[in-house]
Amino acid sequence: MSFQDIFNGLQQGLHDMTWLEAIAVTFAVLSVLFQKKNNILVYPTGIISTGIYTYLLSREHFKLYADATLNAYYLVMSVYGWLYWAKRGPEQPVVRITLSNTRELITATLIALLGWAVFYLLLVNFSDSNVPVMDAFVSATACGGMWLLAKRKLENWIWLNVSNFVAVPLLFYKHLYLTAFLTIFLFIVAVFGYISWKKTVHEQEILHT
Repeated sequence: MSFQDIFNGLQQGLHDMTWLEAIAVTFAVLSVLFQKKNNILVYPTGIISTGIYTYLLSREHFKLYADATLNAYYLVMSVYGWLYWAKRGPEQPVVRITLSNTRELITATLIALLGWAVFYLLLVNFSDSNVPVMDAFVSATACGGMWLLAKRKLENWIWLNVSNFVAVPLLFYKHLYLTAFLTIFLFIVAVFGYISWKKTVHEQEILHT
């Protein structure tokens, strides 16, 4: 696919873009910005975005069922996080950002591999997805990354960006051009997130030596 093909496709995609996709992208960007500021609004904005994407990606036109399921998972976690943040008491010690040990990396790998197999089998046997391998891989690697993120491990950014990297051409293929460019934006944010977290880990090591 040439640059001209992508440009022409983007023009057509923007012309055909639904208002639902535009709203989902807008609130996804807002959610990322609020996350950077550690603001509780990361959750309501994320709920709106993931809720729309859960519906949008599961529609017959796109058939990205594993990605839709992943967004449903994000939706549930956003509700949980919002409730937890809203009712928590005084400031609690922040969990330190650390490097993953061998066991944690193996666990994340197993989550991704098993998730890939499970998603693939479900898509092949219980859906009409025409991209089961790619759709399953994007969701499975994101699940591995989310597990590491919950542990505040530096390597979560790598796993999430593997998912983002594969998701971009898949989204272009499905003519979700605005969402594809959103994913490119998230990829860039993750690169800077990795650099920032790595710097924090280095500073912590200096303090504890």
